[in-house]
Amino acid sequence: MKSPGITFEILKKQIMNYQETLNWLFAQLPMYQREGQAAYKANLDNTLQLDEYFRHPHKNFKTIHVAGTNGKGSVSHMLASILQQAGYKTGLYTSPHLKDFRERIKINGEMVSEQYVIDFVRHHADLFSRVKPSFFEMTVAMAFKYFADSQVDIAVIEVGLGGRLDSTNIITPLASVITNISFDHMALLGNTLEKIASEKAGIIKPGIPVVIGTRDKTYDFVFEQKAQTCETPIEFASDNWTTTINIDGSFQLTRKNGWHFDHLTSELKGLYQRKNIPTVLETIPVLQQAGLKISDQQVRQGIERVVTNTGLFGRWQTLSNQPLTICDTGHNIDGLTEITQQLKQCRFILSSVWLVTKTSTAYYISFLRMRCIISAKLPFPGLCRSNSLLKKQDKQACKANIIPLSQQLTKQPGKLPPPKI
Repeated sequence: MKSPGITFEILKKQIMNYQETLNWLFAQLPMYQREGQAAYKANLDNTLQLDEYFRHPHKNFKTIHVAGTNGKGSVSHMLASILQQAGYKTGLYTSPHLKDFRERIKINGEMVSEQYVIDFVRHHADLFSRVKPSFFEMTVAMAFKYFADSQVDIAVIEVGLGGRLDSTNIITPLASVITNISFDHMALLGNTLEKIASEKAGIIKPGIPVVIGTRDKTYDFVFEQKAQTCETPIEFASDNWTTTINIDGSFQLTRKNGWHFDHLTSELKGLYQRKNIPTVLETIPVLQQAGLKISDQQVRQGIERVVTNTGLFGRWQTLSNQPLTICDTGHNIDGLTEITQQLKQCRFILSSVWLVTKTSTAYYISFLRMRCIISAKLPFPGLCRSNSLLKKQDKQACKANIIPLSQQLTKQPGKLPPPKI
């Protein structure tokens, strides 16, 4: 653990502002984004100690638990938006944040106050000194206490990593939702889809209905077996919903029982939302059966206004129209494959694309080079170095078509050298 300038002992005595508090947190507590596997705790011991200290705050409000490799952020925000439209005071816990730490903890779309973060850290410095929680364990404890202090009606809780050993996995939710499974964090979750699915299936609990976004024969049996063991009902959204995209970009969704939404629009413009929206819709009847009052109109409005209601960033988000600049947080094979498929439908000249790997190395990739990566089914350059499952010739093809920023060959769109194939 790094040694910060401010110790636990003097933390309580020194008045720190918000940024100084964050600096202390980032330096003092193990953080996965900085330290990787070393910050990952293979048990819930610290989480349970923190939960006992704060007198089990998560038991004071209803919850929905959302896991999955891709889409869990979008699904969490859409569910929270729907609940807000239905009149519920709704907490939302997600990770990681993009710009401000407080993005992780929101109530009705409003971030936790800076003062609450400062006070939480200072008032419980002795606890952190004794338990030495990870950054994520501390953040989960803060979120649960904040939601309880604020007397929310319900909170949507997004899993941070995996599921079985995630710090959020102490709640007993109204519904457990798992969006899909893809290769990500394999050093921690396993190097096969079945192993990854087993970790995420850890959020399935006895008697708690579970909704799975996408059925896949590679791993769906893992969820079915866990649901059977837990004696809990399970539904696959992809089994029940038919989704089409209209020419105007709206969605046409029909469930096999006749429930349907015509010309459903959303502030989330990624075409991959065609997979996430059915997962959200499949969860609604579970919540209604648990006693929540949610109308079809509130469902529609919640999906339509998800960005306005929750402040979600980075899902095919247009940052600028002059020039057209789009931001998306996709970062693994399946996520970036979806992004590149949508890029191929865009009618504009793409001069450059930036990707950031786990080692924070920036790459410049021309549109022609990206097409080579797409054809090789390797949209994430970081995998060219680390994924032993990739074929040798594919790794070489990917590497041959990546130019580090420091070696950028051209700055003039339309005059790029031909790709190496």
